[in-house]
Amino acid sequence: MTKILLIEDDEDIRLNIAEVLQLARYDVVSACNGKEGVEMVRTEHPDLIVCDVMMPVMDGFGVLHVLQMDEKTQNIPFIFLTSKNSISDLRHAMNLGADDYIIKPFEGSDLLDAIGNRLKKAEQAMKAIAQETSPETTFSSGDPLASLIDSCEVAAYKKKQVIFKEGSTPRFLYYIKKGKVRTYKSHEYGKDLVVGLFGENDFVGYTPVFENSFHIETAEVIEDAELVLIPRKSFEDIVNTYPQVQKKFVGLLAKNLAEIEEQVLGFAYNTLRKKVAKALVTLGTKYRASEEKQYTVNMSREDLASLAGTATESLIRTLSEFKQEKLIDIQNGTITIVDTERLQHLVA
Repeated sequence: MTKILLIEDDEDIRLNIAEVLQLARYDVVSACNGKEGVEMVRTEHPDLIVCDVMMPVMDGFGVLHVLQMDEKTQNIPFIFLTSKNSISDLRHAMNLGADDYIIKPFEGSDLLDAIGNRLKKAEQAMKAIAQETSPETTFSSGDPLASLIDSCEVAAYKKKQVIFKEGSTPRFLYYIKKGKVRTYKSHEYGKDLVVGLFGENDFVGYTPVFENSFHIETAEVIEDAELVLIPRKSFEDIVNTYPQVQKKFVGLLAKNLAEIEEQVLGFAYNTLRKKVAKALVTLGTKYRASEEKQYTVNMSREDLASLAGTATESLIRTLSEFKQEKLIDIQNGTITIVDTERLQHLVA
């Protein structure tokens, strides 16, 4: 059954629309504000979203902006419902990527027609994508990027060693053969905010190459690493020569931007417990071996606090609570995650 997410803060309108959609044999899930709606998109995986514009916490434009930044949600058909009927509002909605814009008040048949049309177009688009075969989007051991990596110098970096600094000119693109790296931005008062975690087979430092700018963050090794140093000129040459390489890195840029967007939203709206749980789950997702049921976190409390977006004292207090609840264990400063499912439940 086709699932529709309805995001509407007015309870009476929400119930009436839900009833119309259910009569049309749609599976309907509802949210009463934009923040809740964004969270439900990621848990309910709807086939289409119907969303009001004027809402508390996060308005409809904000909802669509967040979803458009995530490649997993950017193609979900999105229909606005609103009493805002100016040309500028309509243009803004369409520029954000809305599929339709229905003015209140409206007839139920108008909404059902719009939903039917958008679902049909989405189905046609998915079929077209499935039929496309493009060998340029696949990478094997003989592809040009792999060949470039094999031809470049490999350098060893020790834990805590800085790879590049915020504000510096990019000379290399870095490919991680072994180890772990973090990127962070520094506040004028000395606080660091972790904005990226990277492990084996990840690339680091490519954003300023595309933007022809300086590094906007600092990269530091958090576990002894071996990095392939790809000269900037060599990377630019291969990107300009092979469209499949360019496509790969554009995808990485979009993914990183979506992750940062989600991180910022988490800092703004998540509780302290959810922030800390999210940081631990993120580390596990990035660095835990797939077969491991438990995993350890070897990161300083200051670094972990900067990843969670909270004060070190608050982090330590929350870790103590998690230990009492048997979500984690702490021995000699090392954190072991013992109940991943319950931690993930705190994040959801």
